[in-house]
Amino acid sequence: MNKELIVRSSSDAVDFALLKDGKLIELNKEKDSNNFSVGDIMIAKVRKPVTGLNAAFVNVGYEKDAFLHYHDLGPQLATMLKFIKQVSAGKLTDYSLKDFHFEKDIDKDGSINDVIKANQSLLVQIVKEPISTKGPRISSELSLAGRYLVMVPFSDRVSVSQKIESNAEKDRLKRLVKSIKPKGFGIIIRTVAEGKKVAELDKDLENLLNKWSAMCKKLYKAPHPSKVLVEVNRASSILRDVFNDTFSGIHVDEETLYNQIKDYVHEIAPEKESIVKLYNSSVPIFEKYGIERQIKTSFGRTATMSKGAYLIIEHTEALHVIDVNSGNRSNKARNQEDTALEVNLLAASEIARQLRLRDMGGIIVVDFIDMTKGEHRRKLFDHLRSEMKEDRAKHKILPPSKFGLIQITRQRVRPEMNIKTSEENPNGSGKEVEAPIVLIDKINADLEKLLKGPAKDNSVTLNIHPFIAAYLTKGFPSIRTKWFLEHKKWVKIQPRDAYTYLEYRFKNKDGKTIY
Repeated sequence: MNKELIVRSSSDAVDFALLKDGKLIELNKEKDSNNFSVGDIMIAKVRKPVTGLNAAFVNVGYEKDAFLHYHDLGPQLATMLKFIKQVSAGKLTDYSLKDFHFEKDIDKDGSINDVIKANQSLLVQIVKEPISTKGPRISSELSLAGRYLVMVPFSDRVSVSQKIESNAEKDRLKRLVKSIKPKGFGIIIRTVAEGKKVAELDKDLENLLNKWSAMCKKLYKAPHPSKVLVEVNRASSILRDVFNDTFSGIHVDEETLYNQIKDYVHEIAPEKESIVKLYNSSVPIFEKYGIERQIKTSFGRTATMSKGAYLIIEHTEALHVIDVNSGNRSNKARNQEDTALEVNLLAASEIARQLRLRDMGGIIVVDFIDMTKGEHRRKLFDHLRSEMKEDRAKHKILPPSKFGLIQITRQRVRPEMNIKTSEENPNGSGKEVEAPIVLIDKINADLEKLLKGPAKDNSVTLNIHPFIAAYLTKGFPSIRTKWFLEHKKWVKIQPRDAYTYLEYRFKNKDGKTIY
C-alpha cells in the first residue's frame, strides 16, 4: 500500500488530495479567509448563558455566536478562569503550572449559570467549524496536538489511544510519559507513538510546552475576541495525523509551500525528507495524477463502482442516505445470495472511501442489498468496520437491522465537501449532446488571430474539455489536420478534465494563457 499527498496551490486556497494506491481517498481545501479552523484557540467573552440549553453563547468574532455546552467546559474550568484572570492582568508570568494552585473540579451534572457569567473572559477551542446556519462549536477543555502526544492543560491524566492493541506497549508508553510529564498537564498518547523511544516523545512534549508558553504570552491585555493559538496549516495537520512509512510521495506545485512541508517532514521524519518533491510542469498537478477525473466520477448523486454496481447518495437536513445497487452485476454470480454479498462488500469499501472523501458527518443510513444468511451479514459488518479503521473522524457503526440497514454516526467538524459535477447541455434541454458548431467556429476565429495576426505565436497548445478534444482529433482529415494544412502550424491539443464543456484556453510554449 502506497500513499501520496498531492498539494495544489492557488491564489485563494490550497487543495490537498490524499491517494492510496492511486485512488483518491481524501480531499481537503484550506482557504486563506478561513478564520475558524478546528484546533484554533481564542480568548473570547461569554455573551449569555442559556439555562434551558445548559449552554452559553460566546462571541468569537463570527457573525453567529459560538455554542458552548456545559459538558464541554471541562472539569477544571474554575482553575482555568483563575489562570486567565492572573495572566491577562500580568500577575502571573510562570506558565508551567507546577506551582499553580488548582481549584476544585466543577460538578459534572451542574448548571451553566453556576459556573460562568455574561461578559466573562474564557479560553475556548474550535471543535466544529461553522456549518450551514450554525456558528462554531467550541470547548473550553483545551488540547494541544503534537506528532505523538496531545497535551491537555489543567489535568493530570495519562491515557493511551485505543487503537494501540498491545497491552504491554500501552504500559510501556504510559511509564515513559509519566516519567517526563510536567505537573499540571495531562497527556494523551497518540497511535503513531507506538514503538517510539522516550527521546522522541520528550522532544514532542517540549514543542507542545513551547507552544503553550507562546500562547499564554499573548493573553496579556489581549483584545476580545482574538486568536491566541493557530492550528498548524492543513498540510501539516494531515501529515501529523496520517503520515507513516507507507507514504511514497508528497508532490507540491508551489515553492514556498514545498519548503514549508519539506521542513515539517524533516522535523517529524528526517529519513523521509526525500519523498517531498516540487512539481514543475505545464500540465496541472491534479490532471497529472488523475485527480480531476476521479473528482468528477466520485462526487454527485451517483457513485459508480467496479463490476457495474453503483451507489445513490442523497443528503437530507437530518441525515445522509446511501442506497446500494447491483447494476449489471446481477448476471455475473452463481446465485442471488452470492451476488448480494459480493456487491455489498464492494459497496462497503466504496462507502468508507466516500465518507472520508466528502467528509460526510452526522447520521448515515445505508440500505445494503438484502442477504438471508446471518454469516454473510456478519461478514459485511466486519468488513465495513475494517475499511473504516483508517478514518480519522470518530465514528460508530451499528450491526445490520432486520431490514438490512446499517446505521453509522460520524463526527462532523467541517462543512461537507460538495463538488458540483454535472454540466448543463450546451445545446439546450432535451437535445442530444454533440460538439457545438458555434464553439468550433469560435475556436477557429481565435486560432486565426493567434496564427496570422500581428502578435502571432508559432507554438500554440489548445487546452479543452476531453469530449471536444476527441471531436477535434477524430477521423481523417480531422479538424486539427485541416488547421495544419491551412496555417502550416501544428496545434497541440491537451484534454483538461477540469474544464467545462464549453471552456477552452490557448497557451504558449511556457504554459501561459495567451487567449
